Amino acid sequence: MHRRTALLSTLALAAVMTVPARAQQAEAGFTPLFDGKTLNGWTLIGGHGDGYMVKDGMIVCAKGGGGKLLTDKEYSDFVLRFEFRLPPEGSNNGLGIRAPKEGDAAYQGIELQILDEKAALAEKWGKLKDSQFHGSVYDVIAAKKGAQKPGGEWNVQEVTARGKRITVVLNGQTILDADLATVTDPAVLKKHPGLLRTSGHIGFLGHNDYVEFRNIRIKELK
Repeated sequence: MHRRTALLSTLALAAVMTVPARAQQAEAGFTPLFDGKTLNGWTLIGGHGDGYMVKDGMIVCAKGGGGKLLTDKEYSDFVLRFEFRLPPEGSNNGLGIRAPKEGDAAYQGIELQILDEKAALAEKWGKLKDSQFHGSVYDVIAAKKGAQKPGGEWNVQEVTARGKRITVVLNGQTILDADLATVTDPAVLKKHPGLLRTSGHIGFLGHNDYVEFRNIRIKELK
């Protein structure tokens, strides 16, 4: 091989190898929860309509379908990263964490709302409380508004659960930094016993609206 050609080949190979190395370093310790092809590792509970499906490397909650799509494995403290896309007309879903398989994850576990902000402000689902907007600990602790991208665009979200502290970062902005230990109202705790749970399943909580999810991965914390 010509010396110049050999040098260029070596440089090209080094460049190809460098990019994945950086990508792997940024995701050190993270494990995929979705293989991009199947729902292996997930269980659908209370499914209706077409439930959930895999399409073009995404987990899709079908329009008119849903139910609880939960991980088979339980998690306690973790960092969860994923992307979601809502249609332009707006849709409603939820992220269940530390949830049991039985009962309503919004109450028996913890639900972090997944909801189109623009449609919610336009009262598509009626007049909502602040604690029912995207990123909120549903019906308990309100998240900040203004970080969500318009319908049809991908949003990047990171959720950290460490003990009683739950944080949500949406598109680079911290929209929730909640200490569940501050929730002491007996009526709230009676309605939301899941706030006291220390581990459980992670899942998507479909409400008959179309939503897409991809790049779902998790790092367990010790």
